[in-house]
Amino acid sequence: MTNSEAKQVVEKAITALITDLEQGHSESLARYLTAMSRFHRYSWNNVLLISLQRASATHVAGFQTWRKFGRYVRKGEKGIVILAPLIRKKRTEDDSDSEEKHLFGFRAAYVFDVSQTEGEPLPEFATVQGDPTEHTAKLKAFVTEQGISLDYSDSIRPALGVSRGGAITLACGLSPAQEFSTLAHELAHEKLHRTERRAQTTKTIRETEAEAVAFIVCHAVGLDTNTSSTDYIRLYDGNRDTLTASLDFIQSTATAIVRAITPEDPLR
Repeated sequence: MTNSEAKQVVEKAITALITDLEQGHSESLARYLTAMSRFHRYSWNNVLLISLQRASATHVAGFQTWRKFGRYVRKGEKGIVILAPLIRKKRTEDDSDSEEKHLFGFRAAYVFDVSQTEGEPLPEFATVQGDPTEHTAKLKAFVTEQGISLDYSDSIRPALGVSRGGAITLACGLSPAQEFSTLAHELAHEKLHRTERRAQTTKTIRETEAEAVAFIVCHAVGLDTNTSSTDYIRLYDGNRDTLTASLDFIQSTATAIVRAITPEDPLR
C-alpha cells in the first residue's frame, strides 16, 4: 500500500471514530459503569491481601452483594479474607443526643472473586469481532522489526495486554480479533509513549491515542470494533477533543502500521 492510500484509510477511520465519540455513552458502557459502581473500593492493605490469596482476582464482593447481581458463590469455594472496619457510635463529651462514629478495630470478613460465582453474566464491553487472518502474523512481524519482544502470560490479567518499553505481553487465550486489536493497542503505546514524550502526556491522552490507533488498524483489515474503542476511550475520560488534539501522533503511527500489514488492495 502506498503512503497516500494508507493515509486515506486512516483519515476515513478517524472520521468514523470522531463521529462515534460524539454519540455519547453506549448502552453497553452505561450498563458496565453502573455495575462497576456497585463494587466496593478496597483499601491498599485489602487489595494486597486479595492479591496474595488469589492473584487472578478481578472483581470481588461479599456473598450478599453477589446475590444482588443475580450470581451465587459455588459450593465449596474458599472465601478471600479481608479486614472489615468495626464502626460504633460514641456519645460526645457534652452527653448530647448527637453521636459520633469511631473506628474501634477490624474483623475478618470474606469476599469472593467473580470466577468463584455463577449466575447472571456481568455487563461487559463490546468486543472486537471478525477474523484478522494473515494480518496478525504481519503485525507480529512488524513488532519484531521494531526491536520489540512479544510474549504471552496470564499473570497480567485482568489486563489483556501490557507495554513495558521494548516488550509487549498479551494474555493467553484471546480470540483472534482480540489478540490483533490488543497487540495494535500495545504497539501504539510502544511507539508513542515509551519515549521522552511520555512525561508530556496524561493517562487519558495515552489511552485515547493507543485505542485510536488500534481502532484504525482494525478498521483497515476489516474487523468490526462495535463500540469497543469508543467505550474504552470514554472509560479513561477521553473524548473528541482529546482525540483531535493528538491527531498528528495518531495518524503517523497508524499510517506506518497500516502500510506494513495491509496489501495493495486494503480491506475496507
